[in-house]
This record gives sequence, C-alpha cells and structure tokens, in this order.
Amino acid sequence: MKKIITAGVVGVFFLGLCFTTGLGTWVQTKKSDPQALKIVEKMIEATGGRKVLEKIKDTTSSGSLSLVAMGLEGGFTFYHKEPNKLRIDAEVMGQTVTYATDGKICWGVDPMSGVTQEMDETQAESFRRDALGNGALLHPDKFGITFTYKGQEKLEEKDHHVLIQTFPDGWEATIYINAKTNLIYKTVGVGPNDMGVEVEFENFSTDYKEVDGILIAHTMTTYQDGEEYMTLTVTETKFNTGIEDSMFVMQ
Repeated sequence: MKKIITAGVVGVFFLGLCFTTGLGTWVQTKKSDPQALKIVEKMIEATGGRKVLEKIKDTTSSGSLSLVAMGLEGGFTFYHKEPNKLRIDAEVMGQTVTYATDGKICWGVDPMSGVTQEMDETQAESFRRDALGNGALLHPDKFGITFTYKGQEKLEEKDHHVLIQTFPDGWEATIYINAKTNLIYKTVGVGPNDMGVEVEFENFSTDYKEVDGILIAHTMTTYQDGEEYMTLTVTETKFNTGIEDSMFVMQ
C-alpha cells in the first residue's frame, strides 16, 4: 500500500510528541531525569494543565494539507480516542485515503483498489506510536517512556530546552521546547517514508491557538531529510464528541 500521509508524521498533532506502545508487558528499568520531568511538567501546564488534559476522552481535528514535495493539496480529518485508537481520513485529488488502528491492528484502505489491508510491521510500529495520546504524556512511566534533558539550544535566536524522549524499543525523538512559552516548537525523529525507507523527520509546530482551554498548534510543517514534505493547517478541533470504537476497527 503506497502511503500519501506517512504515519510517522501524524504524531506532531498530539502536542508535537510522537509516542510508542509499551502497554501491558513493559517493565521500566530506566527513569527520566528530574530536570527533564520539570520541563515536561511546564509544557503540560502551558498546554492546558493536567486536569484539563485528563478530561479528554476523544479528539476530532480537521483541516487542509499541502504535500509540497508532490505539488498536491487536500484535506484531512484525524479521529483519536484515548488511550491508543487513531484514524486518519485524507482526501487528495478526489480520492480518500484511510489509515487507522484500534490499538492492536493497524490497517488502511487503498484508494485505487478500495481494498482494506493491514499495514506492514514497520509502518504499524510507527503508527502505534502516533496513536498514543495524552495518557502517554501525562504518565510516561506507565508506557516505559523516559525523558533526558540535554541542555539549551538556540533556534531562530530563541532559547529552547532540548529533551530526548526514549521508548521501550529504543526509538528516540528529540524535542525542542521554547524556553519562554514552554510549548513544543520542533520534534526530530527517524521513521519510514512513503516508500518504507527510513528518513529523518523534522516537525515544526507553530500558530498555537486555544481550543476549550488547550493550546494547539494549528500549523505543522514536516521536513524529510532536510526537504519540505508536508504542511497541515488545522481549521477545527473538537473534544469529547463520543467517537465510537467501531470507527477504528478494520472492516
């Protein structure tokens, strides 16, 4: 199945962080360092606070997308249900592409043939990381996720805290948090591109706006190996609309 939207990209929507699975059988042996956790806590508070984020059971977000590398425009809708269900419907050139997971099976619909099939394991691993939501941010230890503080770095003349987010399988993301606003600006990681080849992703989160007490990046730009790949522009976000589990189940 050829992918129009790479699974490794979509995690930028969820507060700019990419998460991974680690449910059930993971026993954590490494701990986050205290300085890193202090910065994560400041980010949580800047985003809306623990009490507000804990109340989110599901999220629906829609907007436009620009596949810069391909010269294509379209629209998207993300459906997320805590703790690990995700569905993406993207429309490009009059065709709708769907990717989803019910927390276990990751699947998609080929827009050319209409055939529904499971993702290969490389794509599925990346998509499962993206499917974890606020629970993994608020309680990373439960998911075997750790944070390490790497000091400060200037990006565009602004100071940013640099965190390394490490996952149970060894996958890492580097997160740059604005030292003044405590909001995520940039996330860097390695993942499969449209052809299944591993590349470096850089996700930039900008244009933060408040929605129901939560600050959300409304513009997200992704680069692959240094070249601009895609921009997502959020136009509407709704919380707790009662999304049914059936939305995420492979048909």
